[in-house]
Amino acid sequence: MKIRIILVFGILVMVPLVARPKIDVVVMTNGDRLTCEIKKLDRGVLYVGLDYVDGTISVDWSKVERLDSKQLFRVETAAGITYSGTLRMVASPGDQPRSIEVLEDQQQAANIVEQSNVVGADQYGDSTWSRLHGSFSSGLIYAKANESAQYSLASELSYRQERYDAKLAYSSSFSTAAGATQATRNQMDLTASHLLPWNNWYYAGEATFLQNSAQGINFRSTYGGGIGRLLKNSDSARISLTGGLAWTDALYSHRPEEKNLVGLISSNIYVFRFKKMNLDVTQVLLPSLSDFGRVLFNLNATYNVKIVSDFWWNITFYGNWDNRPPAGLVGSDFGTSMGITYSFH
Repeated sequence: MKIRIILVFGILVMVPLVARPKIDVVVMTNGDRLTCEIKKLDRGVLYVGLDYVDGTISVDWSKVERLDSKQLFRVETAAGITYSGTLRMVASPGDQPRSIEVLEDQQQAANIVEQSNVVGADQYGDSTWSRLHGSFSSGLIYAKANESAQYSLASELSYRQERYDAKLAYSSSFSTAAGATQATRNQMDLTASHLLPWNNWYYAGEATFLQNSAQGINFRSTYGGGIGRLLKNSDSARISLTGGLAWTDALYSHRPEEKNLVGLISSNIYVFRFKKMNLDVTQVLLPSLSDFGRVLFNLNATYNVKIVSDFWWNITFYGNWDNRPPAGLVGSDFGTSMGITYSFH
């Protein structure tokens, strides 16, 4: 019985790994023609597989002149609308923008979308693994003069489906110096959102857990949710704004537990340039409703520059501010670090 279970499990695991025939066609603006398997489109990058290449290659979506695939795809537009069907690039006369024809049924008219308005596409039947995006970063700074050291670690894992996405992010920093108190900071963020029927509106939920010795925060948890909108959603930028309510529960060093109902205003700015850089900035403003006048603000920013393949050089910044901290504790802490990031799709 155990052998059967193991065999069935192995088959289920291996099925998503069996690639379909590489009969899609992609033609670039410089005339290059690729007979391949179109994997997906994400953040301005078209991922394709070739028979003579080990792994997946990345193609600049804006440099694609024509494509054709009989595989079924889910296609997302900048307005948050999704279509499903086979793909074919429609020839455009003169200087007219290139368009994509998404055909769901031979008996129905095709949906035609301008190429610049297509921000994502995934194959039907994709495995869970193929929908995951992630990164791992690390940095270290050491100075012999004052025996100081600073270490940073960060990781991120995101999962996207049609009209739904979730992200788990973790960051940690440690610093020490001769004659100074050791400082540690750990933060974990879990966010999820689902697109509503209206263009680019969504509802979202998030949870944040923070430990920061510099501010005397032994542990602070924040749970909240609200309604948001994608202010910009293209193949090079994604900007969102969310508003709602949250609940904070904080335990400070040698002080009573604090619980507060707060407003939630958060924004995210993600800018991407193919094979060059990306910038990710998240800001969260928490004005207290039960302790009027008190405001918490968190900022996390990462700037990545591509080195080679899936490796990037990064510079990160974090900041936590409290305009009315408990007596005897500091109200702000911020810092920056540099290091190397490995990303996978």
